[in-house]
Amino acid sequence: MELFTSPMACSLAAHITAYEAGLPVHITYVDTRAKTTKDGRDYRAIAPNGYVPALKLDDGTLLNENPSVLQYLADCKPEAGLAPAWGDVRRYEVIDALNFLGTEVHKKVFSNLFSAAMPQEGKDFARAAIQPTFDALVRRLGDRDHLVGDRFTIADAYLVAMLNWCPFVGIDLAKWPKLTSYHKLHLARPAVAKAIGEEMAERARRAA
Repeated sequence: MELFTSPMACSLAAHITAYEAGLPVHITYVDTRAKTTKDGRDYRAIAPNGYVPALKLDDGTLLNENPSVLQYLADCKPEAGLAPAWGDVRRYEVIDALNFLGTEVHKKVFSNLFSAAMPQEGKDFARAAIQPTFDALVRRLGDRDHLVGDRFTIADAYLVAMLNWCPFVGIDLAKWPKLTSYHKLHLARPAVAKAIGEEMAERARRAA
Protein backbone atom coordinates (compact mmCIF):
# COMPACT_ATOMS: atom_id res chain seq x y z
CA MET A 1 0.00 0.00 0.00
CA GLU A 2 1.05 3.57 -0.67
CA LEU A 3 -0.10 6.38 1.60
CA PHE A 4 0.00 9.89 0.16
CA THR A 5 0.37 12.54 2.84
CA SER A 6 1.33 16.18 3.17
CA PRO A 7 3.42 17.24 6.19
CA MET A 8 1.24 17.94 9.23
CA ALA A 9 -1.99 17.94 7.22
CA CYS A 10 -5.01 15.87 8.25
CA SER A 11 -3.32 12.91 6.54
CA LEU A 12 -1.08 12.75 9.61
CA ALA A 13 -3.91 10.73 11.17
CA ALA A 14 -3.44 7.97 8.59
CA HIS A 15 0.34 8.11 9.01
CA ILE A 16 -0.12 7.65 12.76
CA THR A 17 -2.61 4.82 12.22
CA ALA A 18 -0.25 2.96 9.92
CA TYR A 19 2.48 3.10 12.56
CA GLU A 20 0.12 2.21 15.41
CA ALA A 21 -0.94 -0.88 13.44
CA GLY A 22 2.58 -1.77 12.34
CA LEU A 23 1.54 -1.87 8.68
CA PRO A 24 4.08 -1.99 5.84
CA VAL A 25 2.85 1.19 4.16
CA HIS A 26 4.99 3.19 1.74
CA ILE A 27 4.78 6.89 2.63
CA THR A 28 4.79 9.35 -0.28
CA TYR A 29 4.80 13.07 0.42
CA VAL A 30 2.67 15.40 -1.67
CA ASP A 31 2.94 19.11 -2.39
CA THR A 32 -0.78 19.86 -2.32
CA ARG A 33 -0.32 23.32 -3.84
CA ALA A 34 1.73 22.18 -6.82
CA LYS A 35 -0.20 18.88 -6.97
CA THR A 36 3.01 16.88 -7.33
CA THR A 37 4.52 14.05 -5.32
CA LYS A 38 8.00 14.20 -3.85
CA ASP A 39 9.18 11.83 -6.58
CA GLY A 40 7.83 14.11 -9.31
CA ARG A 41 4.51 12.50 -10.26
CA ASP A 42 1.37 14.41 -11.14
CA TYR A 43 -0.73 13.92 -8.03
CA ARG A 44 -4.01 14.64 -9.82
CA ALA A 45 -3.31 11.64 -12.04
CA ILE A 46 -3.19 9.55 -8.86
CA ALA A 47 -5.92 11.24 -6.80
CA PRO A 48 -8.18 13.44 -8.97
CA ASN A 49 -9.49 15.31 -5.92
CA GLY A 50 -5.97 16.62 -5.37
CA TYR A 51 -6.06 16.41 -1.59
CA VAL A 52 -4.70 14.08 1.08
CA PRO A 53 -4.86 11.50 2.48
CA ALA A 54 -5.02 9.06 -0.36
CA LEU A 55 -4.35 5.37 0.08
CA LYS A 56 -3.52 3.32 -2.99
CA LEU A 57 -4.12 -0.37 -2.39
CA ASP A 58 -2.06 -3.12 -3.94
CA ASP A 59 -4.81 -3.83 -6.50
CA GLY A 60 -4.87 -0.18 -7.58
CA THR A 61 -7.99 0.82 -5.66
CA LEU A 62 -7.77 4.38 -4.32
CA LEU A 63 -9.34 5.63 -1.10
CA ASN A 64 -9.27 9.41 -0.74
CA GLU A 65 -11.24 10.40 2.38
CA ASN A 66 -10.05 10.30 5.96
CA PRO A 67 -12.88 8.09 7.33
CA SER A 68 -12.41 5.42 4.66
CA VAL A 69 -8.61 5.51 4.77
CA LEU A 70 -8.50 5.32 8.56
CA GLN A 71 -11.03 2.51 8.82
CA TYR A 72 -9.35 0.50 6.07
CA LEU A 73 -5.97 0.76 7.77
CA ALA A 74 -7.49 -0.19 11.13
CA ASP A 75 -9.23 -3.21 9.61
CA CYS A 76 -5.95 -4.40 8.07
CA LYS A 77 -4.74 -5.11 11.61
CA PRO A 78 -7.81 -5.67 13.80
CA GLU A 79 -5.71 -7.01 16.66
CA ALA A 80 -4.23 -3.51 17.08
CA GLY A 81 -7.64 -2.37 18.35
CA LEU A 82 -7.68 0.90 16.41
CA ALA A 83 -11.33 0.39 15.44
CA PRO A 84 -13.83 -1.97 17.11
CA ALA A 85 -15.19 -4.84 15.04
CA TRP A 86 -18.16 -4.30 12.74
CA GLY A 87 -21.35 -5.04 14.66
CA ASP A 88 -19.90 -3.71 17.91
CA VAL A 89 -21.75 -0.52 18.84
CA ARG A 90 -18.41 1.12 19.60
CA ARG A 91 -17.59 0.87 15.88
CA TYR A 92 -20.50 3.16 15.17
CA GLU A 93 -19.35 5.45 17.96
CA VAL A 94 -16.00 5.69 16.17
CA ILE A 95 -17.80 6.49 12.89
CA ASP A 96 -19.88 9.07 14.75
CA ALA A 97 -16.70 10.66 16.11
CA LEU A 98 -14.99 10.62 12.70
CA ASN A 99 -17.94 12.40 11.11
CA PHE A 100 -18.07 15.01 13.87
CA LEU A 101 -14.34 15.61 13.54
CA GLY A 102 -14.50 15.83 9.76
CA THR A 103 -17.47 18.19 9.53
CA GLU A 104 -17.70 20.24 12.71
CA VAL A 105 -14.01 20.47 13.65
CA HIS A 106 -12.05 20.11 10.40
CA LYS A 107 -14.32 21.78 7.84
CA LYS A 108 -16.33 24.27 9.89
CA VAL A 109 -13.45 25.54 12.04
CA PHE A 110 -9.99 24.76 10.71
CA SER A 111 -10.58 24.73 6.94
CA ASN A 112 -12.28 28.10 7.07
CA LEU A 113 -9.53 29.62 9.22
CA PHE A 114 -6.73 28.26 7.04
CA SER A 115 -8.27 29.27 3.71
CA ALA A 116 -6.67 32.37 2.20
CA ALA A 117 -9.68 32.69 -0.11
CA MET A 118 -12.21 32.68 2.72
CA PRO A 119 -13.84 36.13 3.14
CA GLN A 120 -13.75 37.72 6.57
CA GLU A 121 -17.38 36.79 7.24
CA GLY A 122 -16.47 33.13 6.81
CA LYS A 123 -13.53 33.44 9.16
CA ASP A 124 -15.72 35.20 11.71
CA PHE A 125 -18.22 32.35 11.43
CA ALA A 126 -15.44 29.82 12.04
CA ARG A 127 -14.13 31.72 15.06
CA ALA A 128 -17.62 31.87 16.53
CA ALA A 129 -17.82 28.10 16.14
CA ILE A 130 -14.62 27.39 18.08
CA GLN A 131 -16.04 27.66 21.59
CA PRO A 132 -19.11 25.42 21.15
CA THR A 133 -17.20 22.94 19.00
CA PHE A 134 -14.32 22.52 21.43
CA ASP A 135 -16.78 22.42 24.33
CA ALA A 136 -18.47 19.52 22.52
CA LEU A 137 -15.13 17.72 22.24
CA VAL A 138 -14.64 18.08 25.98
CA ARG A 139 -18.09 16.61 26.58
CA ARG A 140 -17.30 13.70 24.27
CA LEU A 141 -14.16 12.94 26.24
CA GLY A 142 -15.80 13.31 29.65
CA ASP A 143 -13.37 11.84 32.18
CA ARG A 144 -11.75 9.55 29.60
CA ASP A 145 -8.46 9.91 27.74
CA HIS A 146 -9.97 8.63 24.47
CA LEU A 147 -12.89 9.64 22.28
CA VAL A 148 -14.37 6.13 22.26
CA GLY A 149 -13.98 3.54 24.99
CA ASP A 150 -10.78 3.12 26.93
CA ARG A 151 -8.18 2.82 24.19
CA PHE A 152 -6.62 4.83 21.36
CA THR A 153 -8.57 4.59 18.11
CA ILE A 154 -8.45 6.12 14.66
CA ALA A 155 -10.73 8.89 15.97
CA ASP A 156 -8.01 9.91 18.41
CA ALA A 157 -5.43 9.87 15.62
CA TYR A 158 -7.59 12.35 13.68
CA LEU A 159 -8.18 14.66 16.64
CA VAL A 160 -4.52 14.69 17.68
CA ALA A 161 -3.55 15.64 14.11
CA MET A 162 -5.94 18.61 14.15
CA LEU A 163 -5.07 19.86 17.62
CA ASN A 164 -1.55 20.45 16.29
CA TRP A 165 -3.01 23.23 14.15
CA CYS A 166 -4.32 25.35 17.01
CA PRO A 167 -1.29 27.68 17.35
CA PHE A 168 -1.31 28.38 13.61
CA VAL A 169 -4.88 29.69 13.59
CA GLY A 170 -4.78 31.53 16.91
CA ILE A 171 -6.66 29.01 19.03
CA ASP A 172 -5.46 29.00 22.64
CA LEU A 173 -5.93 25.38 23.63
CA ALA A 174 -5.21 26.30 27.25
CA LYS A 175 -8.83 27.48 27.46
CA TRP A 176 -9.77 23.79 27.41
CA PRO A 177 -7.53 22.06 30.00
CA LYS A 178 -9.04 18.67 29.14
CA LEU A 179 -8.01 19.02 25.49
CA THR A 180 -4.58 20.30 26.50
CA SER A 181 -3.91 17.26 28.69
CA TYR A 182 -5.42 14.93 26.07
CA HIS A 183 -3.16 16.33 23.35
CA LYS A 184 -0.04 16.17 25.52
CA LEU A 185 -0.79 12.57 26.53
CA HIS A 186 -1.15 11.31 22.97
CA LEU A 187 1.78 13.28 21.56
CA ALA A 188 3.92 11.03 23.75
CA ARG A 189 2.69 7.84 22.05
CA PRO A 190 5.62 6.31 20.11
CA ALA A 191 3.69 6.00 16.85
CA VAL A 192 2.41 9.57 17.10
CA ALA A 193 5.86 10.94 17.90
CA LYS A 194 7.42 8.95 15.04
CA ALA A 195 4.91 10.12 12.43
CA ILE A 196 5.10 13.75 13.57
CA GLY A 197 8.90 13.64 13.67
CA GLU A 198 9.08 12.39 10.08
CA GLU A 199 6.55 14.93 8.82
CA MET A 200 8.25 17.82 10.60
CA ALA A 201 11.55 16.74 9.05
CA GLU A 202 9.94 16.77 5.61
CA ARG A 203 8.50 20.23 6.28
CA ALA A 204 11.95 21.47 7.34
CA ARG A 205 13.48 19.98 4.19
CA ARG A 206 11.01 21.91 2.03
CA ALA A 207 11.70 25.15 3.88
CA ALA A 208 15.48 24.83 3.56
